[in-house]
Amino acid sequence: MELTPMWFGVYKASKYLLYPLSWIIVSALATFLFAVLPVTTRRTTWVRRFAFSTILLLLLTATPILSNLSISLLETRYPPFTAPPAPSFHAVVVLAGAVLEKGSLRPADELSESSRQRTACGAELWHQGLAPKLFLSGGDATVFRNGPPISREMKRWALRLGVPESVIQVEETSRTTYENAVQTKALLGPSHILLVTAAYHLPRAVGLFEQQGFTVTPVACGYESRHRPRQAWEQTTLFDFIPTARALFLTTQTIEEVAGILVYWITGKWQP
Repeated sequence: MELTPMWFGVYKASKYLLYPLSWIIVSALATFLFAVLPVTTRRTTWVRRFAFSTILLLLLTATPILSNLSISLLETRYPPFTAPPAPSFHAVVVLAGAVLEKGSLRPADELSESSRQRTACGAELWHQGLAPKLFLSGGDATVFRNGPPISREMKRWALRLGVPESVIQVEETSRTTYENAVQTKALLGPSHILLVTAAYHLPRAVGLFEQQGFTVTPVACGYESRHRPRQAWEQTTLFDFIPTARALFLTTQTIEEVAGILVYWITGKWQP
């Protein structure tokens, strides 16, 4: 069932509660609030507690070694794809990432790096002759549907990569991974597909597509972590313990994915 603009807005807004940066900001604001109030022994204690919590949250969520370890646990769920000697796939299905909308400076809508990368992976699989069709899934992910359908921009990129228009099929209505699976089934029917998306996104996506009756062969396109968890520990350096913005971003992606898996599992839409 498609979410109304109101409920989709609630869905988008609720994700901010999961973001580590939101936790850090709340803890820092609480520190500031208690610090500016008249000094008492109890308030001083709470200032110290919230200040400690702020620093601890920052270290836990923005330290590279921890963020890389956490996201690598998702990315190691499926091994890198190896083409079979006799492929029998009905389609290469590519899930959209995001699109950067045009504005007063950006002259035209542009695919995000993740969307470009996934489209290129899908195009390469088609060029290898692994499936007769390239299926691009992803609609307008804005709350009021006033933005461009992501898959339409992906199609333009696929055409530039040499994929003939006659073999490209576009699905422009889905806004979530669950809707990707539902809308793809409506257009393709039960099929054996190569499912292309980011490595960390595959565990959630594969489960949702299998629940819709697809036979799925996952294709990881883009790894955020360099090593498996064991190798990551073995090759750490001092710089892996210094908080960075990228590490905070990776932790956010991990938490968002795990939360999505849990929600879909609880509602019966996802099975391991």
